[in-house]
Amino acid sequence: MQQRRDKDWDLSIGPDTVRLFILKAKAISAGVNEDYEDGAEHEVEFDGDARDNHHHDGLAEEETEDLTARELRELIGDLNVDEAAELVALAWVGRGDYDASEWQDAVAEARQRGNRRTAKYLLGMPMLGDWLEEGLEVLGA
Repeated sequence: MQQRRDKDWDLSIGPDTVRLFILKAKAISAGVNEDYEDGAEHEVEFDGDARDNHHHDGLAEEETEDLTARELRELIGDLNVDEAAELVALAWVGRGDYDASEWQDAVAEARQRGNRRTAKYLLGMPMLGDWLEEGLEVLGA
């Protein structure tokens, strides 16, 4: 775990907003992990009459997961440049790419990336919720 730093900065993005993103990211991760935990979740066994006894509404679950991902993607897309850069920097700090003393460098690097594909980039991180949570903790937010 990285060392927490005394707060000598202000976030443009509110910590409560980041916590909302954390909840949504963890919900997306949990949906994927639960489905594929044992690797055989989607196998269907047939009884002697060769009828499908598996009453699983996969479309409803898939729709819910897509809705959460879509909501998170839209929320990230609504961020301004500074907020988007800070969200990416928080993920990087939480992941260990930067420590708290390098916060300004992380934000500057994230800002250089631009925010056209920020949502796609962040949603591609398998542990986004955990990394954002760790980033907030490291920064003391």
